[in-house]
Amino acid sequence: MRQTSQISKLTGLRAGFAAFSIFALIGISGAAFAADAAAPAAEAKAAVPGKPKVDIAAGEALYSNGDSTRGVTACLTCHGPKGQSATGTWPKLSAQHAAYTAKQLKNFKEGTRANPVMMGMAATLTEQDMQNIAAFLSKQPISQGVAQDKNTIELGQSIYRGGIAAKGVPACAACHSPTGAGIPAQYPLLGGQWAEYTNAQLLAFREGVRKNSSQMTTIATKLSDQEMKAVSDYIAGLH
Repeated sequence: MRQTSQISKLTGLRAGFAAFSIFALIGISGAAFAADAAAPAAEAKAAVPGKPKVDIAAGEALYSNGDSTRGVTACLTCHGPKGQSATGTWPKLSAQHAAYTAKQLKNFKEGTRANPVMMGMAATLTEQDMQNIAAFLSKQPISQGVAQDKNTIELGQSIYRGGIAAKGVPACAACHSPTGAGIPAQYPLLGGQWAEYTNAQLLAFREGVRKNSSQMTTIATKLSDQEMKAVSDYIAGLH
């Protein structure tokens, strides 16, 4: 009887050990299976191409020298060294927010912003080119300007800082900041820009020639020629 009891205990221990071994093996196999399943997923995730990193040096080279092998013309021909153009015919681009510059180049290439010269220039640029050029320009020193017409300073300042309530025109400073610095990735830097260029863009928005900002189109349609010139001249002296 005593021997039988010992045998039963031994059998029970063996059974328990066997059960534990089975569960342990199941656990290890499950973990191994999960690891094997996760590996392809991780590899797939790693294989997804990320957004290309900007190359400021490449942007500078393309801006300053162009690329004759691809028919890319140097930007400085019109916009000047480091984005500081010499005349109001072409905008100053130095210190402009990279996201804004890249968007404008993309709009020119897509045709959603019309300008025969810039549409041709942007046609040969890749998205990476645009990002590189925009990044280079954003790092350049801001070019300051001076308001020229003392007779319209007060009107320009009033519109920029307070808008025109009677016409439903909001203050320019609300989006472009009191100093004209703008808000990165949302609203462009305006301070120091040529008055001629800013005025030309307001006219283009008002007349429907430029259509890549519904907000600016709405605002510009409410401004008179005199108001546009006054606020454009005031903006030129902002910094």
